[in-house]
Amino acid sequence: MIIQVSPLAEARLTEKLGDRPGYFKLFYDTDGCGCDGIAVLLILNEPDSDDVTVEAGSLPFVINKQQQIYFEPSLRLQSEHSFPSFRLSSDSMIYGSNVKVHDLRDTADVAPQPTGWFVR
Repeated sequence: MIIQVSPLAEARLTEKLGDRPGYFKLFYDTDGCGCDGIAVLLILNEPDSDDVTVEAGSLPFVINKQQQIYFEPSLRLQSEHSFPSFRLSSDSMIYGSNVKVHDLRDTADVAPQPTGWFVR
């Protein structure tokens, strides 16, 4: 799999990494989105055992080998100066024009907290 990252998108992603190491993971999220799924970018401390490397220039990208089926082999990741998220597309479709980046490096060693409200 190859992701062609535009120069502006590369600069923004590099800025999000900061001076800390990390990996960008292309992830197809179906949990709680109310739709078939959305593409997101996660920043992880290290790849999971089922992750494979994605060619993305100088950026460290991975994807879960089972999630590769949701994406075409050649993708483009772009950004705009006036918009804080990214656009992920291929020659035949747009995977998302509002792809967000979620930095999970600080939460990797923290137990998950419930995020929903409960009615009693």
